[in-house]
Amino acid sequence: MPKMKTNSGAKKRFTLTGTGKVKRKHAFKRHILTKKTTKQKRNLTHDAIVASVDEKNVKAMLCVR
Repeated sequence: MPKMKTNSGAKKRFTLTGTGKVKRKHAFKRHILTKKTTKQKRNLTHDAIVASVDEKNVKAMLCVR
């Protein structure tokens, strides 16, 4: 069997933590920032953990078990 290919888009967007969880960035922080409040922008800065229902699909794209 050939090796599985990692999804190139997923490899740029997600990283794995030491415990095996998947980290992601928040959306809505690229442009049109003038109408968003400072609090909103500050909260979008921090990384988030991928939801448990989506974790299996993301790990499959990253070729991780």
